[in-house]
Amino acid sequence: MALTDLTALQALAELRSGAISSEELTQAYLDRIDQLDKGLVQAYVTVTPELALDQARAADARRRAGEDAPLLGLPMALKDLVLTRGIRTTCSSKMLEEFVPIEDATITKKLFAAGAVLLGKTNMDEFAMGSSTENSAFFPTRNPWGDLSRVPGGSSGGSAAAVAAKLAPFSIGSDTGGSIRQPASLCGVVGFKPTYGRVSRYGLIAFASSLDQLGPLTADVADCALITEVIAGHDPLDSTSLDAPVPNYLDALNGDPSAGSGQALRGVKLGVPKEYFVAGMEPGVEASIQAAIETLRGLGAEIGEVSLPHSDYGLAAYYIIAPAECSANLARYDGVKYGYSAPDAESMWDGYYKTRGRGFGDEVKRRIMLGTYALSSGYYDAFYVKAQKIRTLIKQDFDQAFERFDAIIAPTSPTVAFEIGAKTDDPLAMYLNDVCTIPVNLAGLPGLSLPCGLSEGLPVGLQVIGKALGEATVLRVAHAFEQARGGPLARPELAASA
Repeated sequence: MALTDLTALQALAELRSGAISSEELTQAYLDRIDQLDKGLVQAYVTVTPELALDQARAADARRRAGEDAPLLGLPMALKDLVLTRGIRTTCSSKMLEEFVPIEDATITKKLFAAGAVLLGKTNMDEFAMGSSTENSAFFPTRNPWGDLSRVPGGSSGGSAAAVAAKLAPFSIGSDTGGSIRQPASLCGVVGFKPTYGRVSRYGLIAFASSLDQLGPLTADVADCALITEVIAGHDPLDSTSLDAPVPNYLDALNGDPSAGSGQALRGVKLGVPKEYFVAGMEPGVEASIQAAIETLRGLGAEIGEVSLPHSDYGLAAYYIIAPAECSANLARYDGVKYGYSAPDAESMWDGYYKTRGRGFGDEVKRRIMLGTYALSSGYYDAFYVKAQKIRTLIKQDFDQAFERFDAIIAPTSPTVAFEIGAKTDDPLAMYLNDVCTIPVNLAGLPGLSLPCGLSEGLPVGLQVIGKALGEATVLRVAHAFEQARGGPLARPELAASA
């Protein structure tokens, strides 16, 4: 087995036993990135080989001195909206193409304190606005499944593709309307959006502040539990951070120890929302989800239908609330303080117009205009206030569902990965890719996507949704399903001549 085939936990076991060094493991990933990323997968915006090897050698020295840490010597990748001191952080936008932060995000600090080694920063839809990673100002990322002609999903497409192509053992993404779970589904990996506030957003370059959440993308559920435990916890620098204890998520994976292997979910009640089987869902996707439901039933879970009636309005509400918040958050990019500044401006106002006109891509400008319109005088009550009322109703639907069920299971995406360019001319068709994930963000709940089969040779994602702060239950259900299927989905093989 190649070093890059190891899961995060397998790699850590090898590191702790002394069978491999962090320098060897890190070099193996850097070599694979050099062979397969540029011009092929294109998962990375910035690769940091010197830093990675320095951190790996330092980790090896710590281990020789008898030290240990949860991720000591394990390589990782960060989505390029997470601040990294001294390392370019672009949001895949011309606006921040040369931006170098002067401090680390809280999540960066936590991962470094746990001993992780930074391989680089991953590509994304510009300012996290998109579902395919085609909106990057630099290049599209390609899904490693098939012939590299398909999208990896978005906006965390680079992070998902990096794990799927074995260019990193784990990565960090952000999820505003499905941007961890949807690319995880399309790339055949595990992606987890914890409860809003469970992971600090300090140092996350904001898109929509009441919706954004950071989380891991991994090869399997156990890795996901490990990384989630490292990054979760209260942060006084983030006013939305939840002051709640963080469980041992790895210990929680196996649930009731008295249950036999065939009854790992005995007594767990799972709801299936009829509203998530939307019009236009591909038959192969629906078949995989239905088969997954039967697998969970076979594990002892009690399965029942549940209605989330206001989910049908989630997409419309989201595309008012998120653009409204984006229009406020992105107002700071004016060419004055930092970031791109138009060099040929003739006045202050001309500078604003040219900087923002050239610095932002089409999708970002579209959402800024939508959000500004929704917040404008005469339309605020008609659009923004009404969308917030719908958000409350969606949250109440979930609250009522969780009076009967421990978790909810549903499709992650109604389709498998589509061809690059297939939806770029139709924004609404692109937005519909997140129809099954958006309600979870509006309600602030934890949601995880894991592979549950293939349709036309491409991965299908099963979504597990939990109560607020119910990450342990979500991970337990996902892990039981994964084990019943014989382990994680085998990641695709790539060759440098692909």
